[in-house]
Amino acid sequence: MAVPFQVTYDCADPEAEGVFWAEVLGYQEQPPPEGYADWLAFLRAQSVPEEEWHSAYAIVDPDGKGPRLYFQKVPEVKSAKNRLHLDVNVGAGLPADERRRRVDSEVGRVLQLGGARVQSFDQAGEYWVVMRDPEGNEFCLQ
Repeated sequence: MAVPFQVTYDCADPEAEGVFWAEVLGYQEQPPPEGYADWLAFLRAQSVPEEEWHSAYAIVDPDGKGPRLYFQKVPEVKSAKNRLHLDVNVGAGLPADERRRRVDSEVGRVLQLGGARVQSFDQAGEYWVVMRDPEGNEFCLQ
């Protein structure tokens, strides 16, 4: 069964955000509709004006289990803390020391992808790191 929702991000550069999140989550660009070699061919066939070609980007879980992430271009910049954020579980079910090593390793990988580290938390046996994506959206690695 397909996941019954998607997560939509407002952003300045949908493709850059989508590529970042695809790398973080192990997702892939959503394939173009059947019968089209790529998205550009589809957009041309639908008579989408060229100035709108880069206004959206979508990524999907290649296993079909996670939600689709849709990135849409908006004119305004991010101005406050997110009211909603993703928690990326990279150490779930592991013993505390191993989980911490896994989270810290993932922090290093996400930094190389263009993310930024904000703050670490180690409370009541739980460990997580607050990060920001390239456009400043907060998320947690735990």
